[in-house]
Amino acid sequence: MVLCSRISIKTILLECHNNIYSGHLSEDRTIERIKTCAWWPYWRNDVIEYCNSCDRCQKANKATGKRFGLMIHIQEPSTPWEVVHMDWVTSSTPGGDKSYNACLVIADRYSKTPIFLPFHKDDTAMDTALLIWK
Repeated sequence: MVLCSRISIKTILLECHNNIYSGHLSEDRTIERIKTCAWWPYWRNDVIEYCNSCDRCQKANKATGKRFGLMIHIQEPSTPWEVVHMDWVTSSTPGGDKSYNACLVIADRYSKTPIFLPFHKDDTAMDTALLIWK
């Protein structure tokens, strides 16, 4: 464990919270990570303040008012295509005659049948809606 100067605290916070390998951890996980490698007066308060002021975390972690860890049961569908799941795959290489570089995956929860729709990453919501309804 290292006693840190005020100058190096910002670097430690960046490495333990913002670093690509840290992935913007929660306050608790950032505290756990820092307490194994560094110490300075009032370090916990600094970590909490830093995590609460992180712009990326504030945009991604909207408060829901619900306690952490509670799961809401999703009722099983009784017929095919009653409930669907959709997700984007955007890390693909361009392919096809129109050089599509994204894919919308629609999966039926009942039968687990997937449908793959080719898209471009820069398609608008209207483009997406029109392709789905065709």
